[in-house]
Amino acid sequence: MRIATLERATAETSVKLTLNLDGGDTRIATGLAFLDHMLAQLAKHGGFGLILDAKGDLPVDSHHLIEDVGLCLGDALREALGDRRGLARFGEAHVPLDETLARVVVDLSGRPYAVFEADLPSLLIGDGFQTEMVREFFLAFAMRAQFNLHATVLYGINTHHKIEALFKALALALKRATRVDGEALPSTKGTLTA
Repeated sequence: MRIATLERATAETSVKLTLNLDGGDTRIATGLAFLDHMLAQLAKHGGFGLILDAKGDLPVDSHHLIEDVGLCLGDALREALGDRRGLARFGEAHVPLDETLARVVVDLSGRPYAVFEADLPSLLIGDGFQTEMVREFFLAFAMRAQFNLHATVLYGINTHHKIEALFKALALALKRATRVDGEALPSTKGTLTA
């Protein structure tokens, strides 16, 4: 079973989650409706099951909560992937949302690296979601899960559309990369773990 369950508690946040790479229930509660909406997109279009309960020091700002959710999701993905044997390994997706087009490319290489290119002119969306935290979420997720990530908004105007297209593209790229494609390790060096 490609499932991981974990808990993380700090003075700033508390995160409990279960990630199932092969589907299942999705229930997400972070205290930030826009973050919940984006994580629901990730689960739905990635074909993942995701049970997530997170709380953070939102009166300070949304930074700690969003970053810690990214860290925990990365830890869970890394654990659920195991030795990465049989993975398709690579995934790519272009996702349009009205006037916006986003592209995400991933390599579940075991080597963490992230490139994030998106102009997000609105500073806040919805209930206090800081848009600059989208980059921090993507970087935390990729670094902790140990994969290579390139995320770009190719063009667009509406900040909500840009962020949602990025999350949907990430979901589809991960769905393709985590697909089981045999039993061999997809590497000539003999390992995909750091």
